[in-house]
Amino acid sequence: MTYCVGMKLDKGLVFMSDTRTNAGVDNISSSRKMFNWTVPGERSITIMTAGNLATTQAMISLLQERSEAVENRAPGILQQPTMFQIARLVGSTLKEVILDSAAEGPESADTFAASVIVGGQIRGGQPTIFLVYPEGNFIEVTADAPFFQIGETKYGKPILVRAYEPTLDFPEALKLLLVSFDSTVKANISVAPPFDVTIYKSDSFEAGQEMRINYEDPIYQSISQGWGDALRSALDQLPNYPVEE
Repeated sequence: MTYCVGMKLDKGLVFMSDTRTNAGVDNISSSRKMFNWTVPGERSITIMTAGNLATTQAMISLLQERSEAVENRAPGILQQPTMFQIARLVGSTLKEVILDSAAEGPESADTFAASVIVGGQIRGGQPTIFLVYPEGNFIEVTADAPFFQIGETKYGKPILVRAYEPTLDFPEALKLLLVSFDSTVKANISVAPPFDVTIYKSDSFEAGQEMRINYEDPIYQSISQGWGDALRSALDQLPNYPVEE
């Protein structure tokens, strides 16, 4: 499984994904789930994937292949004029791969299901993020829904809902995401470091800052320990409900 988050801030966009893949507790490995495309001065695009690994790798390979200038090939991810059109391209490519991989019938297609977060900015438009479903349709972030999650979303969502603010700066947003990811790691063996991060500054139209955060990273370890200590301290300060001992 996996856990990915794409978050929109006043200052730009932040993307984070884990790298764990597994087909059971005795077959655990790592695979990159975040991919970036950039045309300096013109566009910066980030895609994160969750779901069937064969499906997502095939989708990324098709998008990469079709982004190259080849005669009689439809415009690729680097030629689309808007982020909306990129979301449409990603959706149609994902649907194409799922249908090609499936045998017959919707139940077979479900086996190859995947979901995608795609975000970025193209000159002339605003930075934005889309959540693409296996059926190929998609939704866009709004002021009421400023971040998207895919994969194992339930463990890390409460933290994001309680602490997210659009005015967060990038270090604060990264700290919030690390708390969300750490809570997910503690609750689910199918999510684990390393974590891949891309931070895109609005209107820069350059490759975002990329980093990989490993389990041994001292800042991550400090955040993990500090969050656990803070929860225990907060629990001690809350009033007790009157029950008989």
